[in-house]
Amino acid sequence: MPAVPHTQLGAGEDARIQHALGEFTSLLVQGETIDAYAVQRRVFALKHRRALVCATSGRFMGMTRGLFGGFHPEVVRWQDIKEVRINVGIFGADLTILALATPDLAVTGMTRSISYVGLRKAEAEAVYRICQAQEQAWREKRRVRELEELRAKSGGIQLGASAGLGGGTGTVSGGTDGAAGRLQQAKEMFEKGLISDSEYESLKARIVSSL
Repeated sequence: MPAVPHTQLGAGEDARIQHALGEFTSLLVQGETIDAYAVQRRVFALKHRRALVCATSGRFMGMTRGLFGGFHPEVVRWQDIKEVRINVGIFGADLTILALATPDLAVTGMTRSISYVGLRKAEAEAVYRICQAQEQAWREKRRVRELEELRAKSGGIQLGASAGLGGGTGTVSGGTDGAAGRLQQAKEMFEKGLISDSEYESLKARIVSSL
């Protein structure tokens, strides 16, 4: 989806929404662009000014604003997104982001959840599609990272560059010493969905045959 040019951002919106979108653009770093945004429907904002969310070229940003000015941004880098959900109802769409609160490309750890309710449906769906694409891309990167870490810990399981991705052949090195550990690593990889059932069975067979 092409980025929304700043000159067209908020075209057709009322002055208050345009001002809020201007606050979004003030948070952008050099080279960052807004790809999609969604505004909370007025009926869901009776006790506060309407919330907004946007998907940029580098992150997800949400904004809640007080009745008497000011705004509170919530920012999630794409590499930190663990899961994104959308619930589309009759009057609006609810968007929830589950993010990892741990270092880059962490596989597990503490998470935080942020939600925005009552967003305009078509706009929320556009933001969701971008978030979902980023979630899937970074999930694969984290999976490859975990495979590398498990291989390093095992000291013997080598699955090749395409391990867990439906291709590649594996080799297992080492003798009796450490075989139990390599079997455990293979089991963990299978249980976490990093390798298929056939790859798991192949790894077990190779480890056992190396004894």
